[in-house]
Amino acid sequence: MATPTSSFFLLPLFFVFLFLLTGSDAVFDVVKFGAKADGSADSARSFLKAWSYACNSRSPATVYVPAGKFFVTQAVFRGPCKNSMIKFLIQGTLVAPSNYGGSGGSDQWIAFSGVNGVSISGGGTLDGGGSRLWACKLAGRSCPSGTSSLTFVNSKNIAVDGLTSIDSKLFHIVVLRCQNVKLSRVNIVASGNSPNTDGIHVQMSTGVDILQANIRTGDDCISVGPGTAHLWIERVFCGPGHGISIGSLGRAQGLQEESVRNVTVKTVTFSGTQNGVRIKTWGTRIQGQVRGVVFEDALMRNVQNPIIIDQNYCPGNKGCPGQSSGIKISQVKYKNIRGTSATPVAVTFDCSPRNPCSGITLQDIKLSYYSQRAQSSCKYANGVASGLNVPPSCL
Repeated sequence: MATPTSSFFLLPLFFVFLFLLTGSDAVFDVVKFGAKADGSADSARSFLKAWSYACNSRSPATVYVPAGKFFVTQAVFRGPCKNSMIKFLIQGTLVAPSNYGGSGGSDQWIAFSGVNGVSISGGGTLDGGGSRLWACKLAGRSCPSGTSSLTFVNSKNIAVDGLTSIDSKLFHIVVLRCQNVKLSRVNIVASGNSPNTDGIHVQMSTGVDILQANIRTGDDCISVGPGTAHLWIERVFCGPGHGISIGSLGRAQGLQEESVRNVTVKTVTFSGTQNGVRIKTWGTRIQGQVRGVVFEDALMRNVQNPIIIDQNYCPGNKGCPGQSSGIKISQVKYKNIRGTSATPVAVTFDCSPRNPCSGITLQDIKLSYYSQRAQSSCKYANGVASGLNVPPSCL
């Protein structure tokens, strides 16, 4: 039994620990609001209550999720808030429902909407429980699309550090219509055959940094949608997965789609993936642009399509319009791309006859196919090559 003296010292130590984690912020522990760390009782309401207090605090605040498993049916944390410094300190695991459908007809599980200055840290985990839905989709049955595990929408000044996302039903992390977002040390894990489980999807957003991420999934490790500008991706490991993809573009309704511009992908490794660095557009008349893209310092390990531009994208050859793509691709640079291709053709530029690719630059490419010289293929692609390029450039 602890003596009165030892108990006296233990209590202050607990507050010292929280102070070191949160500084002088007001701390709102979800357990104090009724959350149960048993993995079965729904803690969604408790999480939202803690958020309400933090959001309405006029000084910096922390929502604290301690160790343990917390079952959450759905939680959408809405702003605007009275302060722009709210920390989510997650040390436990948030567990999603394992049923097929979305939450109340939504495609979001954990989401932040209209917030400013939110950060997530603490090394916690989001468990999307997607295996039953994957099995439904893989069996070809009629299934819901599912829910993305973590979504930021209409928000700015967001930081996520050290978070793990496993087995998402749909996309793991979505950044939509946001400004100034930094995702660092993110770990994403799903089966290599899990459908539609993109690791990180960025769309209609500007000033997004993705740094030091480890992504293993069944779809694109990182996908870039229309309206994305000033995106920086660095030190990412991808595999299994479909690579890092700009697109697909050109399938939205209407005649015009927002452009993708100023994207840098640097110091990345692909292992056993379907693609490496890819730009993909549907063959439709929808107009748009991709320009100002840099792919630099990439290592390919047994990748099926290490470098690819595909302007006739049509997965499964179903519902393809068969038209010439209206998306204009220009000013794309590939520098120091090396490693091994799992297919003979390591570099593919299959561009639009109506809008040929222009301003493509190849510099110091070294890709082999089973210790043999790989090949390159070009259609309607214009540009220049410099340095040592293996396979030889077809531009």
